Amino acid sequence: MRAFNLALRFALELCALAALAYGGWHLPGPVWFRILAAIALPLLGAVIWARWVAPRASHPLPDPQRLIPEWVVFGGATVALILTGHPILGAILAVLAAVNRWALHALRTTTGGEAK
Repeated sequence: MRAFNLALRFALELCALAALAYGGWHLPGPVWFRILAAIALPLLGAVIWARWVAPRASHPLPDPQRLIPEWVVFGGATVALILTGHPILGAILAVLAAVNRWALHALRTTTGGEAK
């Protein structure tokens, strides 16, 4: 069960980055701006994740403080999906991310896979 939830977590992280890129591409404006946003938004999400949330984060935050950057990334991805006309996908991403985070907590597993 632990391995499944960690694999799901990784898949959800990739989905969040893809949703941020998709949201950036669908911003109004010239093509150069949309390309820039489609690159910058997931890059910003990846930097936030790598700095505070990832298993080998440069400045890892302890629970529950690490929920803040997680919510920023998953929340931003959810908002991007909703604003681009995909509210059901946004809701699915948000619910799966929340349930997965709860399951990892219930299994006493860190997002790096170690037991607490």
